[in-house]
Amino acid sequence: MLFGQLILFMKLFAMFEREFYLCSATNTKRQVSLLRIVVRIGGSVVASPVDSVLIAQYVDLLKKIKKQGHEVVAVVGGGVLARDFIKVAGELELDESSRDWVAIFASRLVSLLFVMCLAKEGCGAVPVSLDEVVGFLKHGKIVVMGGLKPGMTTDAVGALVAKKVKAELLVKATDQDGICNRDPKKYPDAKKIDRLGFDDLHRLFEMDKHEAGIHQILDPEAIRILQKSRTKTVVVNGVKPRNVLWAVKGKKVGTIIR
Repeated sequence: MLFGQLILFMKLFAMFEREFYLCSATNTKRQVSLLRIVVRIGGSVVASPVDSVLIAQYVDLLKKIKKQGHEVVAVVGGGVLARDFIKVAGELELDESSRDWVAIFASRLVSLLFVMCLAKEGCGAVPVSLDEVVGFLKHGKIVVMGGLKPGMTTDAVGALVAKKVKAELLVKATDQDGICNRDPKKYPDAKKIDRLGFDDLHRLFEMDKHEAGIHQILDPEAIRILQKSRTKTVVVNGVKPRNVLWAVKGKKVGTIIR
């Protein structure tokens, strides 16, 4: 009798152990599938001029990405607002670094709108360093930031953040459908490219060095950072925020760089 009960107990224990293992394996697999994502929201999308409707849509989008279990950092550009301040700084004969700084503060001002709208789910303050970004992520917050320092645009900041936090995905939301073989604003016959390698990027863009107010889909410094980090990047039309969500889900949209 006792021996039979012992055998039954051992069988039940073996079944429990197997179910626990399968459950653990499933949970581990689920955790691995979650991503650390950087969303680079172009100023051309939400700040040219500052667009309250699109900002609200992006706030909801960031919440949705976070709710899906992903970690997310958004880097927001200053758009026309920043370029207007750069123009004024130039008229005042301020140097290149000073013109960069006014653009940086313009991008931080737009970012502050996001942070305020996110309330408790957000980081509470606009980060001004990569270490602050890491700290906010560790506390489970949605991080939104603007520029960091002169000599780089928010494109480069997005690439730097992606490298620093070891992001699996960088999504650039711009005012174009993706990267084209020629500048579509100059050449109506320009065609969108679906896939690119990191080493293909330099030959597609006219400017190869930074200047205050530089305006192309990816700036030269961002390209150099991405060529080193090899962070998978998707460039999408951000005027429709759902394109960002599709990129996160791995759907075919925009231009994929990897």
